[in-house]
Amino acid sequence: MISRVLLCFLFAVAIASVDCNLEGDMLYSWKTILVDSHNVLASWNQTSPTPCLWFHVTCNAESMVTRVDLGNAGLSGPLIPALANLTNLQYLELYQNKFYGSIPLELGHLKKLISMDLYRNQLSGPIPETLGHLNSLKFLRVSHNNLTGAIPSSLGNLTSLQILTLNKNSITGALPLEVIELVRFGNLSVLDVSNNLLAGTVHSTNSSGFAVTKIIQDPKAQN
Repeated sequence: MISRVLLCFLFAVAIASVDCNLEGDMLYSWKTILVDSHNVLASWNQTSPTPCLWFHVTCNAESMVTRVDLGNAGLSGPLIPALANLTNLQYLELYQNKFYGSIPLELGHLKKLISMDLYRNQLSGPIPETLGHLNSLKFLRVSHNNLTGAIPSSLGNLTSLQILTLNKNSITGALPLEVIELVRFGNLSVLDVSNNLLAGTVHSTNSSGFAVTKIIQDPKAQN
């Protein structure tokens, strides 16, 4: 009986180690295509047995990555779809850098994600519909980018969402009713869609906390 328990334990450790190494390999491959002007990713190397020993990475008790904290790090490059392989990720903090390209639709697979901060970058393209699958998400901040297209109605599925900032982009269309209802009936206390190219008018309100919904009706009036 003891040998069986020991065998099971060693097997579990081996599986966790393999998963951890896969996460490290993925993050290292991402590093190789990024421009790191401040050398903040110096500790991200393949000689380390686990990414849990790297700066700007946090892991749980099972040595699985739960946080990537690279805000205001002077990084430039694309986001990669393989980030979705960080299945235990709770915080993706990439704000105030020069990340460009689209937001990978695969990020909608990060079911444990609580916070996604991509604001003040150079991201373009639409907001992926798949982000509406992030049922644990509380904070989604993608302001000050070059995002286009419509606001996905699927974001209305994010009933845990508390802060949603989409301001300072080039988003078009109307604010979906499903998103407005998160302010009226959900937990959304901050909604900022100002300085876009949205149609219609929604007045600012603080009936459920502090919600800012300033919408420019005429694109020609956009600042």
